[in-house]
Amino acid sequence: MINLKKLNISEAPWKIAFSASFLSFIGLVALSSISYQSPSIVQNPFYKQLFFLILAFSGFFITSLMPKYLIHKYAYVIYSLGIILVILPFFGVAHAGTYRWLNIGLPFNFQPSEFAKIFSVLALARYLSNNTLNIQYFKSILVPILIALIPALIVLNQPDLGTALVMVSVIFPMLYWSGARPFYLFLLVAPVFSILTAFNVIAFSTWALIIATVIFYANTKIISGAGYFFGNIFFGLLSRPIWDTLNPYQQNRVLTFIYPEKDPLGAAYQIIQSKTAIGSGGLFGKGWGEGTQTHLKFLPVQESDFILSVIGEELGFIAIVVILITFGYLISSVIRNSFLSKDKFSSLSLIGLGSILLAHVFVNTAMTVGLIPVKGLPLPFISAGGTFLVTSYLMIGLIMRFSINYSD
Repeated sequence: MINLKKLNISEAPWKIAFSASFLSFIGLVALSSISYQSPSIVQNPFYKQLFFLILAFSGFFITSLMPKYLIHKYAYVIYSLGIILVILPFFGVAHAGTYRWLNIGLPFNFQPSEFAKIFSVLALARYLSNNTLNIQYFKSILVPILIALIPALIVLNQPDLGTALVMVSVIFPMLYWSGARPFYLFLLVAPVFSILTAFNVIAFSTWALIIATVIFYANTKIISGAGYFFGNIFFGLLSRPIWDTLNPYQQNRVLTFIYPEKDPLGAAYQIIQSKTAIGSGGLFGKGWGEGTQTHLKFLPVQESDFILSVIGEELGFIAIVVILITFGYLISSVIRNSFLSKDKFSSLSLIGLGSILLAHVFVNTAMTVGLIPVKGLPLPFISAGGTFLVTSYLMIGLIMRFSINYSD
C-alpha cells in the first residue's frame, strides 16, 4: 500500500512533467497540420497521437507512484522480461523486412525495444548501485557492459541500429557517474573510432597517435598498454568486414551523409528535403497548414522522424529554438536531480533515463539538419509513435519518482 503522505508528492519536480506536456502540445499542433486532410480517422496521425497520449498519461501516473524499493527489488526481473519481449518479434511476421514490432491483436503494433531501453537502465542502476562493487577495476565494468550489450545486440538483428546505439550509449554516463576511471571509458569507445578512421590513412594514423598518448599518460603496464594499442589496430583492420555486414540502405545513409550531392533524388532525398523545409520557414514560419514541403509530400516520414522539419517550415526557426530550450531545461533538471538524490540507485537511474532522452534529441535534431546520417529515432513527446510516446512518459514518471527523496 502506497503511503501518499510519506510519498510527499509536493516534492515532485512537476515542471519536468509540464515541460513534456508542452512539447506534446507542439507535436499535436504539427500533427494536426499534417493530417487535417486525412480522410480516415483511424489512420489520422493526430487522432492516433491523442489516443496514445491517454495511454501515456496513464502510464506516467502509474510509474510516478511506484515505490522505489519495488523498482529496485525487481529490476533484474524487469530486465529479463525486456529480453524476452525483444526476442518475441522474431517469431512473428516481418514488417517492412524487420522484426521490430509485435502484433498483440489490437489495431496497432507494439515495439518491445522501446521498453527494453528503460528496463536496461534500471538493471544497470541496480548493479552499479551495489556498495560492495569496486568500479575502479576494469573487470568490474564487464558485467554492466554485458547488461547493455545483450538487448542491444538482439535489437541490432531486428534490425534497428538507432535503438541499439541508444541502448549502448547509456552505459558510458552511468559508468562515469558510478566512479569508473575515464581511461576505461576511453578504452570502450576507442574501438569504434578505430573502425571509423580506418578508411583514411591520415585519420587512422592520427587516431593511433592519440591512443598511444592516452595509454602513456594513463601509466598502464607495458604489456597491458601494448595490448590496448594493438587491439585497436586490429579493430581498424576489421572495418572493411564490418562495412560489408551493413545492409545496403545503411551503407547508402553513410555515403549520403558524406556525399549528399551524389544522389539528390535517392538516398540523399530525405536530408535535402528536410533542410529545404527548415530553410524555407525562415524565422517565424509560413503559418499553420501552409508548408509546401509538408503538404505537397516532398518531406518524407514527416509525422515522426522529420516532424521537426514540419515545425521549422510552418512555425519557424523560433519554434525550434523554443523546443530545444525546453528539452535543455528538462534534461538539465534530470541531471540536477541526480546530484540531489540521496540514494545511488535513484541517481544512476536518473542519469540513464536522462541519457536516453538526450540521445534521441541529439540524433533526431542532428539528423534533421544533415549533421549525421539518417537514423530512425523519433523526437521525444513530439513525434507520432504509439510505443515510443508511451515509454517517453513512462520515463517521465520514473524521473518524477526517483527525484523525490524519501525512504520507502
